[in-house]
Amino acid sequence: MTREERIAALREAVKNHILILDGAMGTMIQRYKLVEEDYRGERYADWPQDLKGNNDLLVLTQPDIIREIHDAYFDAGADLIETNTFNATTISQSDYGLESIAYELNLEATRLARDVADAWSEKTPDKPRFVVGAIGPTNRTASISPDVNNPGFRNVTFDELVVAYSEQTRGLIEGGADTIMIETIFDTLNAKAAGFAVQQVFEEVGIELPLMISGTITDLSGRNLSGQTTEAFWYSMRHLKPFSIGMNCSFGSDQLRPAVSDLAEEAEVLVTAYPNAGMPNELGEYDEEPEDFAPKLEEWANDGLVNMVGGCCGTTPDHIRALAQAVAKYPPRKVPQLQHKMRLSGLEPFVHD
Repeated sequence: MTREERIAALREAVKNHILILDGAMGTMIQRYKLVEEDYRGERYADWPQDLKGNNDLLVLTQPDIIREIHDAYFDAGADLIETNTFNATTISQSDYGLESIAYELNLEATRLARDVADAWSEKTPDKPRFVVGAIGPTNRTASISPDVNNPGFRNVTFDELVVAYSEQTRGLIEGGADTIMIETIFDTLNAKAAGFAVQQVFEEVGIELPLMISGTITDLSGRNLSGQTTEAFWYSMRHLKPFSIGMNCSFGSDQLRPAVSDLAEEAEVLVTAYPNAGMPNELGEYDEEPEDFAPKLEEWANDGLVNMVGGCCGTTPDHIRALAQAVAKYPPRKVPQLQHKMRLSGLEPFVHD
């Protein structure tokens, strides 16, 4: 199928079914117990900085591993897989001295995911598979100072974020992504920069993909790191006219449900959700098993809260398989037609009657 045909197929599929996103990439990579030499491969054998932990680099140095992970999630029933590009920006790659390959990382990661998705679409033509170009938040925040002694300091500017996100978006589009997802948003200003960059690139290249947005909350008050409530966050993002809005990471499904419920009630677009496998234990690991994870999201499906669901930290193909089976019998959430009102946002939402 052409990209246009795939996008049309995606829009049609989500009308009829709750679609399944994949699970955690990092969790699966950890299972391979890779060492420094594995991350380096031949290409970076003599690189002067440590590269272990740079999971995005594996699309170049260990592509078969990333391919196996994508394949496992499709085999588990995923409709959509995310590219292994969470930190594939010049900003995040600067930690490893690899700013110069950011575009290449996005291009090759998307090509790899595209190959796996196309192979599965050929095997299951009644269930086409899709590639989500993943844009992570970077490791810097535009609205909060990293220095408690200097609240006015910023270690990144809006314009610097736009440049980095634009380069990433071009690579994702060139590689063959079906959608773009700005995900794990902890700072709304970062997300605004990403949204601006994505729309700018759409205009430049003459290709517009469905835009997915997924935020994350940082404590049980239901706010993101920059202080916004879920509803206010949505009002800050709705000008982008996204294909979907959602929540991921944050906590387990129990703690994330209030935020997802708010979005389901207020968003005039599709709602996505992919929580962690429970809360991390004292070792930072996730203990929620598939048989515990899936029924909790089944409740969301039963209550009509979601259009697309998947898993974040700690989830595996087993979690996704159980999830796909659990929600299969439920119809997708009906997108509400809300009364036209002025809806503004600061830290709190404001709706003018």
